[in-house]
Amino acid sequence: MAIQAGVGLSKNKDSYQAGYEACKIAVGKSGAEKPDFIIAFASVGFDQQELTRGIREVSGKVPIIGCTDAGEITNEGPSQKSVGVMAITSDQIVFTTGLGKDIKAGARMAGQAVAREVKERAPAELRAFIMLPDVLTGNGADVVRGVLDVLGLHFPVVGGAAGDDFLFQKTYQYRDDEVTSGAVAGVGLSGKFSMGIGVRHGWMPIGTPMKVTKSEGAVVHELDNRPAVSIYEDYFGEKAADLKKEPLARMAITYPLGIKVPDLDEYLIRDPITVDDKGAITCAAEIPQGSEIRLMIGSKEKAVEAAEDAARKLMKEFTIDKSEPKFILMFNCIAREKLFGQKANDEIQAVMKIIGKDVPLLGFYTYGEQAPMGGEIRDTEKINTRFYNETVVMFAVGE
Repeated sequence: MAIQAGVGLSKNKDSYQAGYEACKIAVGKSGAEKPDFIIAFASVGFDQQELTRGIREVSGKVPIIGCTDAGEITNEGPSQKSVGVMAITSDQIVFTTGLGKDIKAGARMAGQAVAREVKERAPAELRAFIMLPDVLTGNGADVVRGVLDVLGLHFPVVGGAAGDDFLFQKTYQYRDDEVTSGAVAGVGLSGKFSMGIGVRHGWMPIGTPMKVTKSEGAVVHELDNRPAVSIYEDYFGEKAADLKKEPLARMAITYPLGIKVPDLDEYLIRDPITVDDKGAITCAAEIPQGSEIRLMIGSKEKAVEAAEDAARKLMKEFTIDKSEPKFILMFNCIAREKLFGQKANDEIQAVMKIIGKDVPLLGFYTYGEQAPMGGEIRDTEKINTRFYNETVVMFAVGE
């Protein structure tokens, strides 16, 4: 039977019907009578319980994971206020789902819980893991650490942090029949398949390097012994009081912070989310004390180039394996969509030209991304899964 996949999209305003329609289309396009696995990404505007009920009406009791997002992505390009579903059928791959709850109480423990459940339930050795965490209630990098605690330090993990239509209030995750919030949904892949991962951001450093002189987890208190928000005050000429009127993430979405990666000409991107009364910035993941950081700036041209580079890296793996991708998942930061504005589809189509316009694609605009640095999957000792912001991550699977 090999690997068959199809993608469906619905903008029906009725939540149940939207889920039903998107899944019906996806299963139909896959060419299979019954899927083995479903993955779904949707606007937070839907009733998520009704949405998943509609999906399950079509798919039956097959494994499913999904989450709310800040926009859906298919082969046709970006979409808003919709639900995207991918249906996958394969006699080569086994999909084992898991759920780690209460990230707020312990992000690392939630990561451990989802990975442990998947590992214990999987009928064969896991080869890859996809995760969909909430980062509004806890440190996304700690969720990644928890997953790696269980699966191994050099295990290939990909994924995207759930969104809520750019509101930064509450996201939802689902696994099978359960819909929850503040959790991490995950699926492990076992069996015989080829795969490729692409990961790049394209943001460039501006200004002078600054040292993180005080931080706690995802909260940066001081840079060069000054309130952290001063890095934005110096650049934008605004006072901290003005930056508190709405989430800092909205204003600084195209001006994130970059952490210098030691010994590499690379920066890990961190999204600023809020600033408190003392000028401390809370980010989507931690910025360690002692780190060198820079203010970063994005351009449409560099962002497209980065996406193309990621796609080429992904396809290189299939060239080596003498195979081709049968489906692709894209986890693309909401900052990139905001950077492109009305031209967001340019990035998607540039990627599809490299991968193949007919390869089923499903993705979403995220609040954070997870992948091995450089998309490394072959040299086990070099596989280093990290948490990113403002980055595009692509994961493709083939025969």
